[in-house]
Amino acid sequence: MTDRPDLAGRRLVLGLSGGIACYKSAEFLRLLVKAGAEVDVVMTEAATQFITPTTMQALSNRPVQLSQWDAREPNAMPHINLTRHADAVIVAPASADFIAKLAQGRADELLSLLCLARPIERCKLLVAPAMNREMWAHPATRRNLQAVRGDGAFVLGPGNGDQACGETGDGRMLEPAELLEDLLGVLAPKHLAGRTVLVTAGPTFESIDPVRGITNHSSGKMGFAIARAAREAGADVTLVAGPVHLPTPRGVRRVDVTSAQQMYDAVLPQAAAHDVFIATAAVADWRPAKLSEHKIKKEGKKVAPQFELTENADILAAVAALPDAPYCVGFAAESENLLEHARAKLVRKKLPLIVGNLGPATFGRDDNTLMLVDAKGHSTLPADGGTADKLTLARALVAELAQRLAAA
Repeated sequence: MTDRPDLAGRRLVLGLSGGIACYKSAEFLRLLVKAGAEVDVVMTEAATQFITPTTMQALSNRPVQLSQWDAREPNAMPHINLTRHADAVIVAPASADFIAKLAQGRADELLSLLCLARPIERCKLLVAPAMNREMWAHPATRRNLQAVRGDGAFVLGPGNGDQACGETGDGRMLEPAELLEDLLGVLAPKHLAGRTVLVTAGPTFESIDPVRGITNHSSGKMGFAIARAAREAGADVTLVAGPVHLPTPRGVRRVDVTSAQQMYDAVLPQAAAHDVFIATAAVADWRPAKLSEHKIKKEGKKVAPQFELTENADILAAVAALPDAPYCVGFAAESENLLEHARAKLVRKKLPLIVGNLGPATFGRDDNTLMLVDAKGHSTLPADGGTADKLTLARALVAELAQRLAAA
């Protein structure tokens, strides 16, 4: 298996067992191919009752495998050939019946046969359950899932919501984008396994009155990407987020706050219990000294209202000054003289690492360029000084951080 966090160059087997959730598998396959994976599709006879092999062949651009007796295989062993060079087998949907087969080691058709015959030490098995809520809750299903997990498989989901039968509850197969995120998390190198990481992200909002306030242009995208990348790398991640509208990365614990003081109160009590603190949030430096009880009206006023400002607590400096402080990574969003200001912040706050970027060039965007500044010098991500999407940068930063932690 290649040591990379994305799907470029990956070889996967996507298995479909019988269930209405097969309609989601087509979109999941499209996402896998778009992400660069080479995907072989294997369908049970029951799966072909819900979606056609032609659909899956068109999306994968490869023949769909339906039977262990396929005469196209020179050695008549598709169950062997399909998994010998595969990084993972993903069964989505995995019906209650198919999960029972896996638990019992049964192999009466191609998909269950190749799951049993795969090289277990290097070809991972992931199953995405999809079934009625009562089937999901049944003791037999629980026993089977425990056995499947015990044999080393990864269980993705399920989700909760409306079901095709008209009932509502647990048992829905995860959405395609969720499956992709979980798959990437399983396949990613576990550079931070056993580590705990605390991340702050987004802006803060400092109220002037019940309607208005002081804030900034931070979107939170970089911090959320770092939280996701740290989770992919095996860390236990807590994300303290300012007022942003971004989905929580899967497997990440999220705490929502609004003001700088709320972020301080959320971070400081738990910071020392973490191995790493990554302060990505663009925290407001000042807040109004007094909050107006009601909206400040402008009718009849010729002069704009005046506000006395008071300084917010410095969250990063406070964490770095703790007796048992975690490894602290600061972010410097500047508008000019990036290296100069980042280095000054590194020294002033006594940090091992500052990540600098030009705020106006990145706020709200999906790509960025990062400058890593420490006591020895500076470097950029990407290394050529160009730009990359924020998730790619986050993964590179996490890998760099893991190396620094190992060296320390």
